Amino acid sequence: MSSTRGGGGAGQVECHLAALGAAVEGLLSVHLSGLSDEAVVEAMRRLETSLRRASAVGYRLIVETVERSIPGALDCRSVNEFLTSTLRISGADAARRVKGAQKIGTWHTSAGESMDPVLPATARAVREGAVGPDHVAPIAKTMRKIPHGTGFDEIAVAEQILAESARTMPPEDVTKVGLHLLAHLNPDGAAPDERDRRRRRGLRIGQQDSDLMTPISGLLDPEARALLEPVLAKLARPGMNDPDNPTSPSGDVEYEHLDRDALAKAAARDTRTAVQRNHDALKAALRQLLSSGVLGSHRGLPVTAIVTLTVRQLEEATGVVTTASGGVVPVRDALRMAEHAHPVLVVFDHSGRPLHLGRSKRLASPDQRLALVAASRGCTRPGCDAPATLTAVHHVTDWKDGGRTDITNEDLACDRCHALVHDGPGGWRTRTAPTESAHPGRTEWIPPPHIDPDRTPRVNNRHHLDRVVAEALRHHRARRDAELREWRRRCSRGDTGLGREHPKADGEVP
Repeated sequence: MSSTRGGGGAGQVECHLAALGAAVEGLLSVHLSGLSDEAVVEAMRRLETSLRRASAVGYRLIVETVERSIPGALDCRSVNEFLTSTLRISGADAARRVKGAQKIGTWHTSAGESMDPVLPATARAVREGAVGPDHVAPIAKTMRKIPHGTGFDEIAVAEQILAESARTMPPEDVTKVGLHLLAHLNPDGAAPDERDRRRRRGLRIGQQDSDLMTPISGLLDPEARALLEPVLAKLARPGMNDPDNPTSPSGDVEYEHLDRDALAKAAARDTRTAVQRNHDALKAALRQLLSSGVLGSHRGLPVTAIVTLTVRQLEEATGVVTTASGGVVPVRDALRMAEHAHPVLVVFDHSGRPLHLGRSKRLASPDQRLALVAASRGCTRPGCDAPATLTAVHHVTDWKDGGRTDITNEDLACDRCHALVHDGPGGWRTRTAPTESAHPGRTEWIPPPHIDPDRTPRVNNRHHLDRVVAEALRHHRARRDAELREWRRRCSRGDTGLGREHPKADGEVP
C-alpha cells in the first residue's frame, strides 16, 4: 500500500534531526563535573524522557516504512530483516520495535484515514515520555492474555490501569501488576478444576546422587502453597538458619531471647540465594515439627495461613483470594481451610479501613496486626509487592514523635521499605490521607525529591487491584453513558454533523 497522506515536511524533518544531532553532540562535549548532585539527577531524568519520546518517533517511522512497503522494495523478506540490516540491531531488538509499533503506532486505512492505536493509553504515555519500550512489552503481553469474552469496558480499563502503573513503576513491576490484573479479570481462569488439581498434585523426592544431594520437584495445590508460605516467611529471613555462618541465629525470628544485633550482622553476611534460604528454612521447620510439634508465632501472629474473604465471596463461593503471604487460593479451598482455623472477625468502615483498635504500648497487638493484614494485604509503599507475612507494623507518625499505637496510626511495611522512612537525603515520609482525598484513611507515602521533585503523596494499589478495577470501571462507564446521552440528545435535535460513529453503550463490543 502506498501512503496517501500529505507529502512535504522533508525540510522540517531534516531540521529537527539536525537539531537533535547538535544537541547530542553538545551533551557529549560539555563537562559534567560542574553540575550539582541534584542537577545530575535532573539531567538523567530529562534525558530519559527525551529517549522515551524518541522511541515514539521510531514507531512512527516503522509504520511509515511498512505502509510504503519499503522492505519489499529493497528485497527484504520482512520489516524485521530490514531493521536488522539497515540499523545493525539485533533480531530481538527489531522484533520488539515492530511489536511496539503494532500496538501503539497510529496506522492508516487504504484511504489514508488514521486508526486509533491498539493500546491508546500506553501510546499517550510513550509520546509524553512517561514510559519506554521496556514498559510496552509487558503491557502488550498482559493484554494478549485477557480471556475471550471479556467486556469492551473491562479491556479498556485494564489497559488504562497498566499504562498508569507503568508511569510510576519499572517494567518488572508492570508484569506483576498484569498477573494480578489477569487474576481479577478471570478469577477462575484457565486454572484446572479441583479434580484436575488433585490429580496433578505431587512431590517427587528423587534418588540421592553420588554427592548425597537429593533432587526434589512437583506441584503444590493452592492450599498446600498457602500453608507452606507462612512457614518460609518465618524461617527464611536473611540471617536466620544459615548453615554457612556459625553465628547465625537458629529457630525463628520471634524467639524472645533472639539477639537482634547478631541477626542484623548475620543478615549482612548472608550470601544465600532465596531458594537456598527456602531450603534451609524448610529443614529448620521440619526439625521444629519433629522436636516440638509447634511453630510459635510470626511477627506477633500464629504461624498459619491468613486468608481474607468478602461477604460476596462467602455467599457465591467463587473466584480467588490472596493469602497474607501473597499466594492465590480458590475460594472453595479457602473455605475448606477455614474449617480448621480460628475465626477472626474484622469490621471495616466504608473506605475499607479497620475501625479503632488502640494500644498504649509501642508494639502492635496481634488483633491490630490481623486487622491491618485484612485491610492492607501487604506493604503499603507504592510499587512494593511484599505480602503481609513479610511486613512489620509501621507507625505512620513515628512513636518517637508522639505517634500512638492505634489502628488509625498503623499500617504495614516490609523491612526494606520500613528502612526508607527517615529524615535524611533520599528518605520517604508517611502520612494518613485526609478525608477529602481520593483515598481517605489510607497510608500515603511521600517520595524523596530525586524520585518526584513535587513530592506528591502516593498510595500502593498493588494489593487492591480488585478495588482499582471496580472504581476504574465505574468512572469509565459513567463517562461513556454521559457521551451516549449527549449523542442521543444531539440526534434528537436533528444535528447531522455528528459523523458516522457514536459512543457505544455499556457492554457493546465494537
